[in-house]
Amino acid sequence: MPISRASHLSRRGLLAAGGAIGLGAALAACGDDDKKKGDSQKAAEKSGPWSFKDDRGKAVETKSTPKTIVAFTGTAAALHDYGIEVKAVFGPTKTKDGKPDVQAGDLDVNKVEILGNVWGEFSVEKYAALAPDLLVTDMWEKDALWYVPDNSKDKILQLAPSVALWAAQISMPAALQRRADLAAALGADLKAAKFTESKARFEKAAARLRAATKANPGVTVMIGSASADLFYVSAAKTSADTAYFQELGVKFVEPKVNAQGFFEELSWENVGKYKADVIMMDNRSTALQPDALKSKPTWTGLPAVKAGQITPRTTEPIYSYDKCTPILETLAKAIETAKKVA
Repeated sequence: MPISRASHLSRRGLLAAGGAIGLGAALAACGDDDKKKGDSQKAAEKSGPWSFKDDRGKAVETKSTPKTIVAFTGTAAALHDYGIEVKAVFGPTKTKDGKPDVQAGDLDVNKVEILGNVWGEFSVEKYAALAPDLLVTDMWEKDALWYVPDNSKDKILQLAPSVALWAAQISMPAALQRRADLAAALGADLKAAKFTESKARFEKAAARLRAATKANPGVTVMIGSASADLFYVSAAKTSADTAYFQELGVKFVEPKVNAQGFFEELSWENVGKYKADVIMMDNRSTALQPDALKSKPTWTGLPAVKAGQITPRTTEPIYSYDKCTPILETLAKAIETAKKVA
């Protein structure tokens, strides 16, 4: 589960920053793409009331299909993959050097309004100026809107209807389906070859991961996230991605989680508490990456580290089939090639 490293950690803040963390033929193709975009736009501009039931069980209703959409960065990236564009985003969008954050996916981060780039940051004034039709974000805990600050939540929610979709408590296929459902409601054509083919690739990757766990049984995986002072070991069952990997046969370390139920915090002196053959490391910009941990002897001494069996974990996946397929393929490869070293 995501974890936050803000100086004053709220419960949701603690979850926000760690382990919890594509000359005639070309012209014809362009013409097809333009037509698809035009069809999608026409669908989105259909008159009449619009409604969608979100994962809070809330029926969100507007007078017409929302056009000015504002979304959490990762959710916006998923909608982008379905051809639905947002006007503004909030959440990790640009790194310190101005490059797209890993959670931005294929979004053009220079063309969307960024209302907030870090935990606790959300410009209510910029949001209001957009005259938004809809706000969309993830939900890791019931009724808690991801990256919508508690201290300004009431003002934000007064300005437009909101949709919240689970990123926890369900499995990856369900999370994928819910983003697809929303995209379809907003005008995406899910019967288009682009989407049916990407779903087929996802299913093929899932079959590969299942086969890998059967071919190399007993390989144990630890879900980790690093900060300067702590190492977080996450429970697999609580997040949509790792819950699905578990269903596919991946054997995970089971930490003694804290009261929130997502992860266990370990001091660096105790990072060797659990034995693992493979370590999945939180790849977000808010977490320290393996290269930054070489000075920590307790890290370098871990059997999986010595064996070079470290693989990235996309802690907050972009829930489109296009983006989740590589996640499955990467983990499958890690398990296929892993040696039992724990």
